[in-house]
Order: sequence, then C-alpha cells, then structure tokens
Amino acid sequence: MTTPPLKAALIPVTPLQQNCTLFWCTATNRGAFVDPGGDLPLLRKAAEQHGVTIEKILVTHGHIDHCGQAGILARDLGVPIEGPHEADRFWIDRLGEDGARYGINGESFEPDRWLKDGDQVTVGNLTLDVYHCPGHTPGHVVFHHAPSKLAIVGDVLFQGSIGRTDFPMGNHQDLIDAITGKLWPLGGDTAFVPGHGPMSNFAHERRTNPFVGDAVLA
Repeated sequence: MTTPPLKAALIPVTPLQQNCTLFWCTATNRGAFVDPGGDLPLLRKAAEQHGVTIEKILVTHGHIDHCGQAGILARDLGVPIEGPHEADRFWIDRLGEDGARYGINGESFEPDRWLKDGDQVTVGNLTLDVYHCPGHTPGHVVFHHAPSKLAIVGDVLFQGSIGRTDFPMGNHQDLIDAITGKLWPLGGDTAFVPGHGPMSNFAHERRTNPFVGDAVLA
C-alpha cells in the first residue's frame, strides 16, 4: 500500500459546528488548518495527535464560524494566513461585532495573502488549486487537491443543500454559477468537505441535490 500524499481530519468547532479541516502532507508531516473558527485548544491537540507541524492557515471566507479566531491562532503559531478573496474584507473587518452576536470570540485580521481565482497554495510538498466561488459571500474561495480528488468548499455546497445567499452581499445566481461552472468540472468522483455536516461527492450532489442537481437545473 502506498501512502496517500494528503491526509485530513475534520474537527467541528464553535457552537455552529463548522468543519475545520486539518490536512497535511504525508511526506513532510507539514500541514494547514482550513477555517479555524474557534475551539483552538481542540485544534492544537489534533495537530499534536497527528504529529503535524502547522505551516499556514487557509480561509475559505470571512464568516465568524470559519475564521473568527484565525488571526489569534496565526499569531500564536507564528504562521501566515492565506485567503479568502479580498471581496470578503467587509466580513473580516466585522468579526469582532459578529462574534459578540454569536457568542464566539472573534477578532479581525489581515491575511498575509489574499487569494484570486487560479492561484495555488502550497503545504509541505502539496499544491492546491484555488477557485473563487462567490455567492454565499463575495470573496469565498475553494481549495482543491487534484491528485487526492478532494475539495474543501466551505459554505458553497453541502450534502443535499447549498450555502445561504440572504446575507449582506450574497447572490443566489452567483452561487449556482460557481457550483456548476467551477465545482462540477472537477469531476463527479471528487469528494468534498463542506463547511457543516457530512462529506459527499459531486456526482452524488448532481444526482440528488434539490438546489443544484442536474434534473433541477435542466
């Protein structure tokens, strides 16, 4: 058995049970957290248990449950933050007030690198492609590791559902276009980690999703 190049663990955090993803390069044991929204002791423990050295933090979008404590963790670990797209600056600037509203300790931050469609991020020996998928928020990005057929999609798509678009600067048509135009071409056998709830794959959602299934959009 050959070792896969990428391994991942899902750690639900915050009262909103947001899926923080810890993934790492098996060749180097260097890894990243995607969307460390809170419960930082839990996240540190997970990295320790898997023997992973965290080299950066990746953020899909600016909502409190996804990145409210990303800045705090980055400072504690001395690592950079990459993502989201700069169109989510509006959300990141208000993390403090949103935190108070949801009972989560939130703190705004400035990413070391804003991401654009077509960018790549590296973790250990791994390279992930970045897709800008607006709609849930204007600056939402998705991370895709093609060799592993794995996408980390935040709140763009869920098993059986899609992201809400009734927040400020949300756009329903943009979201549908992002899912069908950016995610579906990655292939039906691509598994994805949603921002909440269980994993699924794109083929299953195209067959069964009541919002973006092929039959619904036909």
